[in-house]
Amino acid sequence: MRSSSQQVRVRFLPSPRCFFDEPVHVQVDGLSPHQKVELRSILWDDKGVIFRASSVYKADATGQVDLYRSPSLDCSYTGVEPMGLFWAMAPETPHSKMLKNNVLGSIMVNIDVLHGDTGELLATATNERRGKEDTVGLERSKNSGRPILIMIKLCQGPFPGVLDVYILGGGLSEVRASLLANKGFVVLTLAYYGYQDMPRNVPKHFDLEYFEEAITFLRRQPQVSPGIGIGILSISKSGDLALSMASFLSGISATVWINGCNANMMTPLHYKNLVIPPLNITLCPSGHLDVRDTIQDPDTEGNRGSLILLERSSSRFLFAVSEDDRNWNSCLFAQQAAARLRHHGKENFEVVTYPRAGHFLEVPYIPHCPSGFHSAVGKVVEFGGEAKAHHEAQLDLWRRVKEFFRKHLKGSSNTGQKAGCNTKRMATFQVDVWTGV
Repeated sequence: MRSSSQQVRVRFLPSPRCFFDEPVHVQVDGLSPHQKVELRSILWDDKGVIFRASSVYKADATGQVDLYRSPSLDCSYTGVEPMGLFWAMAPETPHSKMLKNNVLGSIMVNIDVLHGDTGELLATATNERRGKEDTVGLERSKNSGRPILIMIKLCQGPFPGVLDVYILGGGLSEVRASLLANKGFVVLTLAYYGYQDMPRNVPKHFDLEYFEEAITFLRRQPQVSPGIGIGILSISKSGDLALSMASFLSGISATVWINGCNANMMTPLHYKNLVIPPLNITLCPSGHLDVRDTIQDPDTEGNRGSLILLERSSSRFLFAVSEDDRNWNSCLFAQQAAARLRHHGKENFEVVTYPRAGHFLEVPYIPHCPSGFHSAVGKVVEFGGEAKAHHEAQLDLWRRVKEFFRKHLKGSSNTGQKAGCNTKRMATFQVDVWTGV
């Protein structure tokens, strides 16, 4: 048995403070040899929603549980999963997506250690997960009367500029934008609707001029590298907006499209004298909870007017696709976008696919959101994905996004390689990568 003088403690290595996208090494010391314990993690997001995960472990002969080598025996996940207590979290309130509105505040993740037989609380500790480095400045401003947020590293630049377009409920992507700024980018993220005192509902149309103004504002920042173009980071509805920006606006060198569409979605898109109609969506009267197949094929008669003219763009493209995306048929849309570019002699793209991942590919260690309220549909829908595969996809994609922007947002020329396909296996999931270069 553990002696009365022996204290159980939880350690976070190298520090109890880290950034959202960083792993932490969790150890529990001071247990009895081979003692069974339950580890529980809990956090409260900015809406007050509670997220939890738990796991059962058996201490080694020295009385230690080390999540880098000790396997979980039961509960939220099994096997050796160093960050399982984070990525396996699920909301107590069903269909909730973890919300972090203000990056100036941290997310606090509490880890409790309980006796495996009695449930007695043996130890507790808190991991503080931050979004912004102290060397990153944050400025809130307005663009066409709408809120914008720009994050700039407070050291000698210049740095590549990136426009982070989220458009999930219209809010700002503070966490993703700040984590990218930490890596040496000037990042501008902006709201369109549903944020603070802005109208809550989807607008009757989107104005591309609004995003053009934001790009101009970003490029005029003295910390932004001149003459090399900017990057665009998008997901879901903002994916087709990003493709439209890359196709109609100048000065865009690299575009990341995550689980979006290759045609204009939801509402008409206006740009000067041009109006691109939205792709048709056929909703089932009974209230279809899986909306993936309610979106019509954009490359069919009657829908082609909604297709985005990608061949106009000189941007590089990274299309990231979740194969179990239940919100969009993003596999089909990425294939069609790639085929259109190839048809016009373009080899400026790559496609990465993630089996068993769902719609919302976020930054690493953000809990998976398999279902939630869809503002356009007006009800709860499936977003798809399995928690572990989704977590691994987020890890891989975040690395690729940073490498993609570093490679294509610099002054040197972009020299492509011969077209081809390659498949790369990572951990327990497969990433299929095929390129146009």
